[in-house]
Amino acid sequence: MIMAVSTLSNRARMAALAATLALAGCASLAPPYAPPPLPVAAQYPETDPDGARAPDVAWQAYFADPRLQALIAQALAGNRDIRIAALRVEEARAAYGIQRAEQFPTIALGASGSRARVPDDLSPTGRAMTSAQYQAGLNVSAWELDFWGRVRSLKDSALQTLLASDEARRAVGVALVAQVANGYLGLRELDERVELARATVDSRAESLRIFTRRFEVGSISKLDLTQVETLLSQALSLSAQLEQARAVQAHALAQLVGGPVDLTPVAGEVSRFDDASVLQPLHAGLPSALLTQRPDLIAAEHQLRAAQANIGAARAAFFPTISLTAAYGTASAELSGLFDSGSGAWNFAPRLVLPIFDAGRIRANMDLAEVRRDVAVANYEKSVQGAFREVADALSNRRWLALQVDIGKTTLAAQSERARLAKLRYDNGAAPYLEVLDAQRDLLTVEQQLVQTRRALLSSQVSLYAALGGGAPAAASTH
Repeated sequence: MIMAVSTLSNRARMAALAATLALAGCASLAPPYAPPPLPVAAQYPETDPDGARAPDVAWQAYFADPRLQALIAQALAGNRDIRIAALRVEEARAAYGIQRAEQFPTIALGASGSRARVPDDLSPTGRAMTSAQYQAGLNVSAWELDFWGRVRSLKDSALQTLLASDEARRAVGVALVAQVANGYLGLRELDERVELARATVDSRAESLRIFTRRFEVGSISKLDLTQVETLLSQALSLSAQLEQARAVQAHALAQLVGGPVDLTPVAGEVSRFDDASVLQPLHAGLPSALLTQRPDLIAAEHQLRAAQANIGAARAAFFPTISLTAAYGTASAELSGLFDSGSGAWNFAPRLVLPIFDAGRIRANMDLAEVRRDVAVANYEKSVQGAFREVADALSNRRWLALQVDIGKTTLAAQSERARLAKLRYDNGAAPYLEVLDAQRDLLTVEQQLVQTRRALLSSQVSLYAALGGGAPAAASTH
């Protein structure tokens, strides 16, 4: 009969524990999440031709230049911003693990022993006494029963922060791919401009040699010789400026890549960069598609969800906090009798705390959580508007820069013909050399501008690819 009563008592305790665990998993008091309406137009202002979706095109396929592919791969592996972003993810993952563990009791195995002597003048029996106590068992210390979902809300907030940090890491990857691509295009632009400047220097140096000889024999004036010297000086100055700009560009690109890299032009390589390497057609779609394509917008939405969960935790603080401290094990006055029959011991100490007066602290925490939610909403809307503008700007730049490239090619052809005719007129004595000077100066300017415009068109393609969420590294697992 005693065994039956003991078994029934154990079953009752197990049932009570199961009920406690079930009650600890109550629903959160966080408000339901509803994404804010898009604060942008339903369509982009520029027409969008058909093409591939940027997230569906890997950067290895979009950037066909082998040297650029190698630079991007090296940057994704060695760039310090990428490393910091990855460590931020691990930091958030650890914080989430800590908060998730708060949902479960902490069970510890403990053992203790003590001996004490009471002198005869303090002993109730009038004689000195020596007592001993030994105990061992499992302890549960101050486990909060999550009736109102406070702990769960904090766990949900930590999870959303983790997801946001991972999307922020992917956003850093998108920005890095675009920065490396633009840096490489800028370097190749300068390579071509340096080559044009060097060719101009060589041509004008030869002209100076010829005109010097003519001046020595008296067939031209000193003014003509001085004008040729001026042309050469201008070309030399431009060449030096471009060499300086190229060195600075190479240093910046090396920093982006995250390590030493050989950026010198390959011997025998045509320095003119390939316009077709980043001109794959892209389809922008609708602005609403950005919400699922761009990692920075996904991160902003996760931050908004985290703020919503924190409101649930703040609401739960208005309700009583119930915690449980318990222990089950064995105790004895002798160490040898610690595990003898009948030495079992246990204690169960639930604790309830109901806030009555806190000078408005709980209400202020609630107001703080709501304000932070409103800030997260504003940041989300700002991110959406910024993404919309980036795509719209890239589409506009692609259209108008393509037109400028066509105009620049026509202008270059006309300016080359003008320089040829001016030189012909001068050789025939029909025009002063000043006309040749102006024509050749303008020709060099048009050549340089066309290279710059072509690079700007390529950069607009890179910007569009990044603005649409292309080039994002894969999302990390949160489990």
